[in-house]
Amino acid sequence: MSSEVTTASGPDPASGPTAQPDAPAVPEPPAPEPTGSRLDDWWQRLMSTPARERMWRWGGPLAVTLLAAVLRLVNLAHPHSLVFDETFYVKDAWTTWNLGYEASWPADVDGQFAAGGTALFHTNASFAVHPPLGKWIIGAGMALFGPDSSFGWRIAVAVCGILLVLLTALIATRLLHSTLLGTIAGFLLAIDGHAISMSRVGILDGIVALFLLLGFGAVLLDRQWHATRLAAAVARAEETKGRAPDWGPALWNRPWVLAAAVAFGLASSVKWSGLYFLAAFGVYLIVVDALARRRLGIPLWFSSAVLKQGPVTFLLLVPLALASYLVTWIGWFATSGGMYRTWAQDSNGEWTGPFAWVPLAVQNFWHLEVAVYNYHVNEHSPHPYQANPLSWLFLVRPTQMYVNQVDDSVCGGTTCYENITSIANPIIWWAATAAIFYLVYRLVRKREWQVGLILMGMVAGYLPWLLYINRTVFQFYTIAFEPYMILGLTFVIGMALGSRGDPRWLRTRSLVLVGAFLEVCVLVSAWFYPVWTGMPVPAWFLSLHYWLPTWR
Repeated sequence: MSSEVTTASGPDPASGPTAQPDAPAVPEPPAPEPTGSRLDDWWQRLMSTPARERMWRWGGPLAVTLLAAVLRLVNLAHPHSLVFDETFYVKDAWTTWNLGYEASWPADVDGQFAAGGTALFHTNASFAVHPPLGKWIIGAGMALFGPDSSFGWRIAVAVCGILLVLLTALIATRLLHSTLLGTIAGFLLAIDGHAISMSRVGILDGIVALFLLLGFGAVLLDRQWHATRLAAAVARAEETKGRAPDWGPALWNRPWVLAAAVAFGLASSVKWSGLYFLAAFGVYLIVVDALARRRLGIPLWFSSAVLKQGPVTFLLLVPLALASYLVTWIGWFATSGGMYRTWAQDSNGEWTGPFAWVPLAVQNFWHLEVAVYNYHVNEHSPHPYQANPLSWLFLVRPTQMYVNQVDDSVCGGTTCYENITSIANPIIWWAATAAIFYLVYRLVRKREWQVGLILMGMVAGYLPWLLYINRTVFQFYTIAFEPYMILGLTFVIGMALGSRGDPRWLRTRSLVLVGAFLEVCVLVSAWFYPVWTGMPVPAWFLSLHYWLPTWR
């Protein structure tokens, strides 16, 4: 065995006559261009342990939730008067809590109610045009803090608004695989004026938004659950048959679909608009299943998704949603005083023929639901703050919920107003609208599932209202789909931020631009905060917030 040693550069040049001339020096390769920003470097050092990473995963969402709580709870009791539709929902909440159903009140009783006359209600029913769950929730806050407390009127809705921020942050973190983006999403919703004002007034829309987002989150969690179990079932079938099954399995074990059913059912128990989400995401679940089956090579992927898994998904989703809806009517069924509770008996309107066997309570309930439906589709009463749904995304006509002229001395001798307007932070809202339009384009080009899921929230929350452009509707209904606008904006922010692998100059510029955008959002929110919360301001200061003539 030879003991000769050679080097990578060939024989030793000093070994005698065979020595070769010196080879030209090989230039050292240029140093790699640094990637990421100095902020990224600092952050990696800070998150150098698993414990710190866990703290950040929860710390970011909880921090923006705390911010949301401060913005929504400080001076929540002001004004101590029924604001806008609180005149319906707060009083209905209190009679529902006491009687089990919505009862009538004397005319022009709002001032007496605010002064403590909370026992002035009658026992005869009032015609309530929305299901009872939202009123049960508002009533719980009143029972806890007292019906004569304006804080009690609003605390339940405020808690829902705070939880909406937390849930948005957690969903964005899961959807976009980034705690930073999840925290940004929660932060944007925390400081947005529409979300703030809708959390500080005792009406139903902030409650329904929370239940809808819970259903959305359950659908998100079902994606991975479904994909993993479908792939395992197909793999087992392939081992047995040696090929992919023609139809594939039907999956019954889908707990997150059951959770979505409950959430959408409860949302519909606050306002019927929750039914649009139930229908839209029912179709979405079937589409997702069909695409998953195609990826797994199932020959009859479409037929099996629609004809085999589709009925199973329907049975998991719809009956439980219906049961959740009916449970919230327990007060109406358990008493005899609710609207139309004894309609069939009192008007000789019992059903005959093949439906004569239906219990009278169910007949009466159906009559009530039909009457409520007819009210909604025929509501055309003019209102100074009604807003065409075609204008919602552009923030054309926000709703002024409260205005009161106070003593001029409060504002240093000038005309002084308290004002609550449910106007969004214009920068956040218009940027989110632009992001949603961009995501429509991106879905066509890229077909990213995250984009599809976000846009499905918009489809369910916004598009059905285009069927009612001649009905009396309001801008504040948009709180039901604002979280999906925020998710869309956050998706685009994530694109703008890039990644730590980007060249340092590019990553640094991206961070600066996104940071500047967020700073502008904060400044605009600070500017508008007084008119979201009823703080006394001079008339001239109030007029500076009317950026569009339609905002007056």
